[in-house]
Amino acid sequence: MSSISLALKDSRTMLRRNLLRMRRYPSMTVLLVGMPILFLLLFVYVFGGTLGAGLPGGGGIDADGRAAYLDYVTPAIVVMAAAAAAQGTAISVAMDMTEGIVARFRTMAISPGSVLAGHVLGSVVQSLLAMGALLLVAVGLGYRPAANAVGWLALVGLLTLTALALTWLSVALGLVSDSVETASNLPMFLIFLPFLGSGFVPTESMPGPLAWFAEHQPFTPIIETLRTLLAGSPVDGGTAAAAVAWGVGITVVGYLWARRLYRRER
Repeated sequence: MSSISLALKDSRTMLRRNLLRMRRYPSMTVLLVGMPILFLLLFVYVFGGTLGAGLPGGGGIDADGRAAYLDYVTPAIVVMAAAAAAQGTAISVAMDMTEGIVARFRTMAISPGSVLAGHVLGSVVQSLLAMGALLLVAVGLGYRPAANAVGWLALVGLLTLTALALTWLSVALGLVSDSVETASNLPMFLIFLPFLGSGFVPTESMPGPLAWFAEHQPFTPIIETLRTLLAGSPVDGGTAAAAVAWGVGITVVGYLWARRLYRRER
């Protein structure tokens, strides 16, 4: 059996291990899925009337404003669901590193990269489940995506790329942490960055320096592309290209950083 076949087999085994962990310890999954849903309910039913009235064509401070804001904010909270799942990955990686299981794996005939690959693949699955659950809740609240078949394929591809990028970055953050507590705190900025983009309010409403940052940070083109795809509107090529470029760039940086840290720990 070739080295590639062995690596794939070991990665599949590590993926199964992480999926079994999700099933045996469901509290983490419930928390990571439940938190974005609570954010959605909070922003739609507490702030949605007022914020929705300020959107172009948002209507008044009533049910119409909340409906408009539900359409606007759902893509941002979908991205937050991926960030929350990535935070769980950093915690899982730090647990493996500090509790000695990785040291035990290194004494076995296991492909070294399969340990990290199992975490990444398991987290991507968890992220897609969390994002799918959030979209179902949004539909239950009245959200109606208008994407066609091609739009849904592009949407799933972009969500998968986003989950992959955030997961590899969180794996590196988990490896660089000296404790589980540190690993739980380091990825927090991923959850709050959508607030400093176009996720919750248009960037035009922000003061100059903050508006510049909001327009040029990674989450804004991703959220804008998701928003356009879900609405069934024509996608801006430049925005979509920026979203994909950020996703690929973060994935590569996170992967190379995680691989370097993992090899250094050997």
